[in-house]
Amino acid sequence: MQKWLFRLGFPSLFFFLSGPVLAAVSVFATVPEWGALAQEIGGERVTVFTATSALQDPHHIEARPSLIARARAAQLLVATGADLEIGWLPVLLRESGNERILPGQAGHLEAASVVRLRDVPQVVDRSMGDVHPAGDPHFHLDPRNIPPVAQALAERLVRIDPAGANAYRANLERFQERWQAALRRWEEEGKRLKGLRVLQIHRSFNYLAYWLGLENVGELEPKPGIEPGSGHLSRIVAGQKAAPAALILRAAYQNDAAGRWVSEQTGIPLLTLPYTVGGTPEARDLFGLFEATIAALKGAAR
Repeated sequence: MQKWLFRLGFPSLFFFLSGPVLAAVSVFATVPEWGALAQEIGGERVTVFTATSALQDPHHIEARPSLIARARAAQLLVATGADLEIGWLPVLLRESGNERILPGQAGHLEAASVVRLRDVPQVVDRSMGDVHPAGDPHFHLDPRNIPPVAQALAERLVRIDPAGANAYRANLERFQERWQAALRRWEEEGKRLKGLRVLQIHRSFNYLAYWLGLENVGELEPKPGIEPGSGHLSRIVAGQKAAPAALILRAAYQNDAAGRWVSEQTGIPLLTLPYTVGGTPEARDLFGLFEATIAALKGAAR
């Protein structure tokens, strides 16, 4: 043993004893907002892989072999749920063969399970388009929904990695304090936006509208997930003559062709919002997401 230590050398031994904590939990997040939250709560004890980017539609992702390999190695899956990932996540789970992250296991967390979903349809059938039976899954855009997800995430990390319990709880407490302070600031800054009339391309920003008091006057899609045709867009343009919206909202991942055409015909500005972490350069984390969103809305609403 002494010879081994001598060959290792004092500087190397010091690094070995006092170097950074090795990550204990591999987290697979389906979307950027939960990847960012997992990093906030997990800190150095987690490695986080996010399956999608802010420039991808989270409804429509291919379960590629590279994603399957990542899911196979994960100890914790964090998904939105409420059928947001219904087109690809079940395939990913099946093909990964990873029982640890299957529904019902400690390694499977759906954020929708700890928040109150809005816009739950009374009746659902195929003629209604891409409707989510459990309710609107874009709930991360109401920042009041983030704390309960953070709490649930911390609890799952403690179950999976009990040795890191103190670290996860301390990270959670710091995050919640920072979040509540930021929330008070955002709500004060957002007061001038109350009553702002907006059109959307898809029902991506309903929770943002509920939170800030925006008035959503319609969507460019004739039905959720259905591309608008020229006739439908012409009717929207005609409907804006009497009481026009102030802005057309577009998520960073959405095609802007329909929004640009309506904007050109009506003079209503088309505003791209980050929608999630990474959607704009300013939206580097969850705090930046809401700061960038409010700043963009205030700037465009002048």
